[in-house]
Amino acid sequence: MSSEEPRAGRRGRAARVAARTAAQPEINPCPPGQKGGQYRPLTDDGLRSVYQTAIRILDEIGMAEVPAALHEKALEGGARVNALGRLSFPQGMVEDIIDGAAKSFVFHGRDSRHDFEIGGDRVYYGTGGAAVQTLDLDSGLYRPSTLVDLYDFTRLVDTLTNISWFTRCCVATDVPDNLDLDINTAYALAAGTTKPVGTSFTIGDYVDPIVAMFDMVLGGEGRFHERPFCKAHISPVISPLRYGEDAFDVTLAAIRHGMPINTIIAAQSGATAPATLAGMLAQTTAETLAALIMVNLFAPGHPVIFSNWPFVIDLRTGAFSGSGGEISVMNAASAQIGNWLGLPTGVASSMADAKAVDAQMGAEKGMSALAAGLAGANMIYESAGMMASLLGASYEAFVLDDEMLSHMNRAVRGIEIDEETLGFDAIREAVTGEGHFLGGAHTMAAMQRDYFYPTLADRDAPVTWAEAGAPDIWSKANEKAREILAENYPAYVDPAVDARIRERFNILLPPEHMTAG
Repeated sequence: MSSEEPRAGRRGRAARVAARTAAQPEINPCPPGQKGGQYRPLTDDGLRSVYQTAIRILDEIGMAEVPAALHEKALEGGARVNALGRLSFPQGMVEDIIDGAAKSFVFHGRDSRHDFEIGGDRVYYGTGGAAVQTLDLDSGLYRPSTLVDLYDFTRLVDTLTNISWFTRCCVATDVPDNLDLDINTAYALAAGTTKPVGTSFTIGDYVDPIVAMFDMVLGGEGRFHERPFCKAHISPVISPLRYGEDAFDVTLAAIRHGMPINTIIAAQSGATAPATLAGMLAQTTAETLAALIMVNLFAPGHPVIFSNWPFVIDLRTGAFSGSGGEISVMNAASAQIGNWLGLPTGVASSMADAKAVDAQMGAEKGMSALAAGLAGANMIYESAGMMASLLGASYEAFVLDDEMLSHMNRAVRGIEIDEETLGFDAIREAVTGEGHFLGGAHTMAAMQRDYFYPTLADRDAPVTWAEAGAPDIWSKANEKAREILAENYPAYVDPAVDARIRERFNILLPPEHMTAG
């Protein structure tokens, strides 16, 4: 071998490395909206058994504490009072409601770029929760959540690609009045992002003034009904098998304004539902169907998200457990059932029991987020930011979870099989040529199309990591969250409109916190 050949080889390697590391076009290989359904925790026979048991529950056991208007409407629609004195829904009535229910709908953002369709087999990750504590960026300890925290979480999520919508993740504990709380929560969402949003309403009477505020933001009366960018989160059934009066009133108000409704059933295994996973799924499926019936009796085809969120408690202590194999498989099964019924589905994931940004957090979030995504849930709630068994929310967790969700979307995307991806010609070229695939056209095309490259997770060699000061993921996420919060002060509400909103409503978010500096 001549002395020139090694130098030529080194030059060739340098060129290949330069080509691979050069700036590439912005191609996201794993955007939101991948097709799920690959994971089916229930067999076909098991799925039918759960469903038929749910139908028996609605017919033979039925519902209690039914609001008078709902009771009357249900009897008109084919329901009856059974031998237990409870409102009973015969199978034919239930299946007629399912047939007439919305199978998909567009969830609007204030900016149409953020619109997406809920239904079918597309998977989207978003937020939820009602954390009363926030993991402080400075101290690293939990403290009561504030209205400023809620606004800061909103404008943080506004920048995170994989979080497709923002449902208020924390409760502003510094706002004691319920009406003020609901209005200021809605204001913070509208001020901080143009993504689709969601919130809860303490009572039905609070819906009208909040929609009036949304109309002002959108530019005139009735504008929200034309483009409902906020959905109502309600828990219409109190497990086991009782309706809730306040949620019913919110439902009627939301229907008037064309507001999508997320009907969340959140029973707890061994406490408000059976401890067996199959028994819990049967009861909670019945309860979620009861919620669907409630909405569709008054507004057939109204946009409803079939949200069965089976929760788990640690039966040794009675404490809620947001993570683990049981809750992961049950939420995946809930998605499978809802998809089988052809309904827009919502489940929960990533509700880490961990208090710190650590290995426990990563394991807990990863297993449940992947199970829900592969099962094909349309909307996966709680998927970012939530800690401490839903008691806490974390800025660092939000940015880390956003990166995690890229991996989830990539896994849900799966493997495409075609002539190009099978790579026969590329294999022949490598084998008969340089003996490797580095820098080849086939490799370069796949590099951006098929692979996601994290920016927070560390892939360096140990020596490189040590030379950089051995940074941990918590500190990197803390720095990233601070950067976003220092830079992203969106002006999504016109200043003149904001002034009129503040004149009409008791807005408590300080204006000085909504601008840089």
